[in-house]
Amino acid sequence: MTKIVTLTMNPALDIATSTDQIAPEHKLRCDSPRYDPGGGGINVARAVHSLGVDALAVFPAGGAAGNLIDHLLHQEGVEHRVIPIAGFTRESLNVVERESGAQYRFVLPGPEIGSFDQQLCLDELAAAAADATYIVASGSLPLGVPEDFYGRVVDLARRQGKRLVLDTSGPALKSAGAGVYLLKPSLVELESLTGRPIRGEREEEQAARELIEQDRCEIAVVSLGARGAILASKDAIERLRSVPVAVKSAVGAGDSMLAGVLVGLTRGLSLREATRFGIAAGAAALLAEGTQLCRLDDVERIYRQLPAAE
Repeated sequence: MTKIVTLTMNPALDIATSTDQIAPEHKLRCDSPRYDPGGGGINVARAVHSLGVDALAVFPAGGAAGNLIDHLLHQEGVEHRVIPIAGFTRESLNVVERESGAQYRFVLPGPEIGSFDQQLCLDELAAAAADATYIVASGSLPLGVPEDFYGRVVDLARRQGKRLVLDTSGPALKSAGAGVYLLKPSLVELESLTGRPIRGEREEEQAARELIEQDRCEIAVVSLGARGAILASKDAIERLRSVPVAVKSAVGAGDSMLAGVLVGLTRGLSLREATRFGIAAGAAALLAEGTQLCRLDDVERIYRQLPAAE
């Protein structure tokens, strides 16, 4: 039984390369590119799979980039279901400037997805999630998809008795409503939800607590980057620290973190320990180059190094 099913409404073909120096009006000779299936839910499913747990990714796709995502997921052994669309799946380009080490990320818009295809995605998600424990809705929404679309996913999960995990931003996050099991905002997204700037650890914890009090979610895991995460629930609020790592690329770190939390929960870890495992997975993703995600051996090593909760 696949316990984790993900939905990605705006998938992307991630392309990673490097060049000596970024400069305008010049031909920039690049290294051979690396291609990876991308988009929030797809990344979560790939990271979950790499950590030894089965996951199934549901997403709409079309055109050459969509076909390549399908092919690459087959190669990785990640179970997935594609909803064919007429539009062309987007591409995202990640370029490292070797001279400075700076990373440049060019993210193209996704295709427009109409109401008929939106419903097909929901129908496919409902079928795929019939025997699952967790539904993960992750990533941005493409053109044509209304801001409150994730609210429909919340309703779907409630009808099926599944735990919905949500990781998105902007209007799509604000419009998701109540009924989410686990929400994973960044600090910037937390500020967006509260409508105010957040300064200092005390305000961070208060804002996280408000998500629970407002019934937006049962559990909030606020990603703080190199500082770790805040874990908030109705029972407690904890600050969990990370460890410093040598950063090669930040692509997919948040998705890897969420995957780690879910893998920890499916393996029977406590919520606190699952979140610490997620922090380790997010840190491990930073060690990977380009658009690669976390590796199991790195995750387990970093997990053993994490400091105890405060």
